[in-house]
Formats: sequence, structure tokens, C-alpha cells
Amino acid sequence: MNYNSIFPICSRMIAMVVVMVFLLSHNTQAQEKEKNDYTPYELMSSYYNQDFRPFKKKNVYLGLALDLEDRQSTNTTGLIENIIDGDRLNYSILLKGGYYTGNYGMAGLSINYYQNKFIGEVFRDPDTLQSNTITRGYEFTPNFRSSVPLTDNERLSFFTEVGFTFGISNTLQRNIKNLDEVNKTFSTDYRFRIGLSPGITFFAMESFAFEVQLNVLGYELKVREKQVNENEPSQEVRQNVDFNIDLLSLQLGLAYYFGSKRVK
Repeated sequence: MNYNSIFPICSRMIAMVVVMVFLLSHNTQAQEKEKNDYTPYELMSSYYNQDFRPFKKKNVYLGLALDLEDRQSTNTTGLIENIIDGDRLNYSILLKGGYYTGNYGMAGLSINYYQNKFIGEVFRDPDTLQSNTITRGYEFTPNFRSSVPLTDNERLSFFTEVGFTFGISNTLQRNIKNLDEVNKTFSTDYRFRIGLSPGITFFAMESFAFEVQLNVLGYELKVREKQVNENEPSQEVRQNVDFNIDLLSLQLGLAYYFGSKRVK
């Protein structure tokens, strides 16, 4: 057997295998390096560049907004009364749902529950009172929303929402003067409002979006039934038309769009 002819063949085969392994390894490293060249924002944004249609017909929308105010006031001047020392705790929970009846058009319903509570000492000329007030209420708002994309991939969009609000709330106020003189006031408010609210939607992560919404135009009718102690109840009717940008009505919320990404 001629061993001299076998060894060169084996050497060439080993050399070829080494070269192939080196080339494959180099190619893999190059691909990983190219992938790592993308920033986290670019990797996240690539999700929206193909088949992303959050406002398509038959999509489902769910939203949530929370508001909490916990404030302590000392020697604060007000229009009706001055707060000597008081604690205020207000919160609201807003749930939203909707169904896209057509492309970029959604019919929805919002449900809001809120509570406002104040405990403290106030000065109401000429008396100093120990005041306790609590308000609880519900609001139901059927609405229709129209969305206009501001970017090609529909990640950022502008919307206008027309809503019809029906609400009811109960308020109980107790004022104590001279330690033994107690005045109790119970009132019920019935509220109806038609309003226009524009806003912005930005998709932060896949189908999750941040929303900013502001009330700018509306008509409101409020009926208040009020009773002080054991006296005869009274009724007050108020109507109001507003056309202004009220930053206190600014709503920040989180939403999820079902069906926004079609998997092929």
C-alpha cells in the first residue's frame, strides 16, 4: 500500500473542512453583528412595518384610565370657604370598550366610577366648621370615534370622539359648628352631556398603546336635588356650553387593540 498517496488526500480533506468551518463561523458572526447593530427602538419599530392595522374593521378595543389625587391643604383660600387644615382624596376608574364597525371608525362605550372625599376644618364667614364631604358617582358614555393615522405604519394617530354621557352621583356633607350644631346636606346630581374630545394614540409595544384625550367642546345639563337637614327638598337645573381647552379634563390611559396584527 502506498501511504504517501493517502496522506496528501487526508491533509487536503482536513484543510477543506477547516476552511468551511471558518467560513460558516465567520458568516454567523457577521449576521449576529448585523443584527446587533440595530437599536432597541429599531427592533421594536420593525413590528409595525408589516401587516399592522389596528383600526381595521372588526377589531376590538379595550382601554383603561386611572386618576388619583391625595392632597393635604393648609391655610388655603377659596371662593366660598378657606381651608384651615384638610385632606382631600379623589379617584376615578374609567373602563373603555369598542368595536370597529368600519375601517378607522369605532362604536364604543365608556364606564366611569369616581369618588371625591374631603375631611378638614374650614372657615366660612363668620364661622369655623368641621366639614366632612363624600361624593360617589357613575357615568356611562356611548361614543363614536374616528381615527386618522399620522404615520404610514399607523403607529401614531389622531382621533376625534363624540360622546353622550349619562351620569348620577350622590353627595353627603356634614358641617359641625360649636361642637354640637350639626348641619347635614344630601344631594343627588343627574348629568347629561354631549361632547367632542380629540386625542392622540401612540403604540408603545406591539398592540399596547398610550392615549391622551382632551375635552374641548360640549353641552351639559345638570339637575340637582338637594335637602338640608329635615327641610323641604329643592331642585336646581343648570345648563352650560363650553368651548375651551381645559387641561383639568386631560385623560391619560392605556389601551389594547385586538386584531391589530394579522399573522399569515
